[in-house]
Amino acid sequence: MIDLAALASLRAVDTHGSVVAAADALGYTPSAVSQQVKRLERQAGVSLLERVGRGVMLTGAGRHLVDAGDRLLTDLEGLESSLLRDTGRVAGHLRVAAFSTAMRGRVAPSVRALLDTHPDLTLTLAEHEPWDTVDLVATGQVDLGVVHRWGDVPLDVPAHVVATSVGSDVADVVVPRGHRLAGRTRVSPHDLIDEAWIATPEGTICRQWLRRMYDGTGRLPRIAHVAREFDSHLALVGAGLGIALVPRLGRSPLGDDVVAVAAHRPTPTRELMVLHRASMGESPAVRAVVAALS
Repeated sequence: MIDLAALASLRAVDTHGSVVAAADALGYTPSAVSQQVKRLERQAGVSLLERVGRGVMLTGAGRHLVDAGDRLLTDLEGLESSLLRDTGRVAGHLRVAAFSTAMRGRVAPSVRALLDTHPDLTLTLAEHEPWDTVDLVATGQVDLGVVHRWGDVPLDVPAHVVATSVGSDVADVVVPRGHRLAGRTRVSPHDLIDEAWIATPEGTICRQWLRRMYDGTGRLPRIAHVAREFDSHLALVGAGLGIALVPRLGRSPLGDDVVAVAAHRPTPTRELMVLHRASMGESPAVRAVVAALS
């Protein structure tokens, strides 16, 4: 009989490319993962991994086992969820990933009350960018993920992952208090053409949206400084080094040195979504977390 826990470890090795990385993702020691894979090789009677440089890769037999076993593990996850549904008990351990402002503005305020209401439920929280979170949920490395989607900037979600909308968030243009636009009630991209921006790194969804805002102006935003955290954006704006587009969700209180001005044409709005695998949809614990985040 194939050991399902060992099969899950082999799948993690395939996903992460090494025993050490798989162990880190699963919360095991590398020795434990190696022992599980060796046990699986004894059960299957064939080699499942081969060393390539400093990493490992699946043999042909290992690839066949992981591909076929993935369906088995998904079915098992669905079976466990349906059994828990029948008990109606909110219990177990769930891994949750969320982007930073959602962690501050949505997850942190919700989780304490959720855990107090359901003492048999435990959660592990981790911050990740939305695109990374989609992959983590899709591959089973986390159970739920909180992501965002700006306007029409696409966020591709695989067919086996369910996305539930749990609200929306708006961003404002934050400028130094003495800025020429600080007294305005709202601004459009045409008002901001020559401004120096503090932006998130290239490749992030927020950076893509800032660029998309300038469609129709014939220009691109002029990026003066790059910072990943919005608290850093506020500090740089306060120092007079540029302006920034900062979401309201999870935003720190604004100091006396900066002003938030509403933006329009377009209004920078992002949809907040909670992701989970379809196979976990009947789990009372998953449903409770989704409800709490709504």
